[in-house]
Amino acid sequence: MTPRLPAPLPWLAGLLAVYLVVPFIAAVPQVWLADWRSVDMAALGRATAVSVGSATLATGLIALGGIPLGYLLAREPGRAAATLGFLVQLPLALPPLASGILLLFLLGYRSPLGRLTDGGLTDSFAGIVLAEIFVAAPFLIIAARSAFASIDPVLEGVAATLGHGRLATFLKVSLPLAWPTTRSGLLLAWLRGFGEFGATVMVAYHPYSLPVYTYVAFGSQGLPTMLPVLVPALAAALIVMGLSSASARRASARGGKAAVSQAVRSVAQADPCRRHSRPGSDAAVVVDLAFQFQKQLNGFELDVAWSTRACRLAILGPSGSGKSLTLRLIAGLERPDAGALKLNGRDMSRLPPELRGIAYVPQNYGLFPHLTIAQHLRFPIGAVPDMARHWLERLGLSDLKDRFPGALSLGQQQRVALARALVRPADLILLDEPLSALDAPLRARLRRELRDLQREIAATTIIVTHDPEEAALLADELLVLEDGRVLQTGPVEAVFSRPASEVAARLLGAENVGEGIAVADNQIAIEGGAILMVAGPPLRPGKRVGWSVRPERVRLCADGRYEARIESIAAIGGARDVLVRFGVTPLRVLADPSWRTPTNFCRLEIDPGSIQVWQLD
Repeated sequence: MTPRLPAPLPWLAGLLAVYLVVPFIAAVPQVWLADWRSVDMAALGRATAVSVGSATLATGLIALGGIPLGYLLAREPGRAAATLGFLVQLPLALPPLASGILLLFLLGYRSPLGRLTDGGLTDSFAGIVLAEIFVAAPFLIIAARSAFASIDPVLEGVAATLGHGRLATFLKVSLPLAWPTTRSGLLLAWLRGFGEFGATVMVAYHPYSLPVYTYVAFGSQGLPTMLPVLVPALAAALIVMGLSSASARRASARGGKAAVSQAVRSVAQADPCRRHSRPGSDAAVVVDLAFQFQKQLNGFELDVAWSTRACRLAILGPSGSGKSLTLRLIAGLERPDAGALKLNGRDMSRLPPELRGIAYVPQNYGLFPHLTIAQHLRFPIGAVPDMARHWLERLGLSDLKDRFPGALSLGQQQRVALARALVRPADLILLDEPLSALDAPLRARLRRELRDLQREIAATTIIVTHDPEEAALLADELLVLEDGRVLQTGPVEAVFSRPASEVAARLLGAENVGEGIAVADNQIAIEGGAILMVAGPPLRPGKRVGWSVRPERVRLCADGRYEARIESIAAIGGARDVLVRFGVTPLRVLADPSWRTPTNFCRLEIDPGSIQVWQLD
C-alpha cells in the first residue's frame, strides 16, 4: 500500500524538486548554442584529470583517518570527544575562502611548514589535495560517526567472546555494518572535494583544477563556453554516483524480513547435570567457578560473589538487579572496579574477553546482519567444522544455512546464537535471558530444547532470568539478586523450599503469602488455629516464619486435611479461581470447572513439599 502524505507535504516536496531539476533542463538548449570550438580541450582535460585525481586521493586519505575518527567519536563518551566532534565539523560552517585562508596560515610559504617544504604545499597538486581534505573530511566523519553509533555495541562484545580482538572485530563486524552509511559519506566527501573552489583557489591556484579552470574560462570567454566546460564535471559526478548507487543496491539485496512463529508453554523439574566433551562421548565435565565483583555504573552499585562447581547455574532477579551486568563482567565485556574471576583455578580477571574461552549469548542473540547462518558458524576463532555441521543438524538449521538473520523467526535466531556459541571449545556458556523475547508457547518449547542441550554440551551454563520456573527447570544452583546485592545462593531445591527472606520468596514466585509460628520441625501454627504441615529442612520451634504456596499446588477435595471458608469464586478460562480464608490468611486456589460445594466451607489438601518457608525473626 502506497502511503498518503498529508496535504501540504507533496506540494512543498514538489516545489523544491522542481527547482533542483529545472536548471538541468534549462541547459539542454545550450547544447546547440554553445561555442564548442573556443574551448581548449587539452587544458580542459588536464583540469578534469587534476580534479578527479585530487578528489580521489583526498577521499582515500580522508577514509584512512575519518573512519577511525568517526568510530572514536561514536564509541568514546565524554566532554573531550564531544569537543573534538564539534571542532572537526567547523570547516562545514566556514566560507570556502575562509578555509583557504586558514590553510595558508598553516601551509603558506611564510609558515613553518611552508619554509620546511620550500613552498611545495601551495600552488601544487599536493596543495589541492590538502585543501580538499580540509573541506571534505567532515562529510565522512559525520556519516561514519552516525553509522557506528547506530550499531549495537552488543555485537562487538559477542565478537570478542568468539575470540576476535579489537581490530578484527572492527574490520569484520563494525565496519561492514557501518559501511552503507559510511559509503554515502565517502561519496559526499568525493563530490565536495571534486567541486571545491574557494579553498583550492586560495591554496593552489595552479595547476588548474576543474572549478578553477571553469572560473578562469568564464572570466575570459563568457557564458557561451560554459556548457562544454561543465560536461566533464557532470559526467564524473554521474559516474561516481552511479557506481555508489549500484553498490548500495547490491548490498540491500542481501537479507530478508523476519517472521515470528508460535508454540506452547509447560513447566518441568530440573534434570541432573551430565555433559560430554563431544556429542556422543561419555566424558563428563566439571567446572570450578568462583567470582566476586564490585562495580559502579551510572549510579548503580553491584556487589556480587559466588563459588560453585555445579554445571547448570541460573542468576535470578528483577529488571535492574544487576544480572546482565554480572554476566558481562564474567565475559570480560565490563571491567570491575574490584574483584576476581577464577575458572578451574585459573585467574581470568586480567584476560581480555577474546582470550577467556567463555561463550556469550546476549538477550537479543547478537546475530550479525551481514552474515549468513553458515558464516555465523565459521565466525568464531577455533570453530570446529565437524561441530558446526553437528549443531546445524541437531538444531534443525541445515536448510537455513544460506539465510541471513533478518529472514529467520525469533526461535530460529535463538538456535543460531546457541549453535555459534557451541562450535568452539568453551568451559562456560553465558545466556542472558535467552527466552525473554519470545511469546509464551514458543518460550516453553525452546525452554525444553535448551534443557535437552544442557545434557549434551561440554560446558557449564549460566542463565540469566527473571522467571523462577525457567530457573527451576534449567539450573541446579541458583543465585538470587536484588538491587545489586546477593539475597541467596544454593541448590535450586533448597533455595525454593527455604528462601532467605520474603523478598527472595517473592522473586522466586511466592503467592498466597502468610505468617505463623514454628511449633515443630515440620509444623507451622497459623493464626486461626490451623497447623500447617511442611517438608524440607527442619524448622526452629518458637520462631516466627513466613510461608507461601502457589495456587495450583492447593487442591480442593472432600477429604482434605484443612478446612477453609469460601469468600469468592470466579471463572478463568477452563478453571475456577476460588478465594478462600485459611485461618486468617487469604488463599487463591485453582479448581476444576466441575467443582461444586453446597456450603460456604470447603476442605483443602496442600502438599507439604510445595510450601516455601522463611524465617521472619
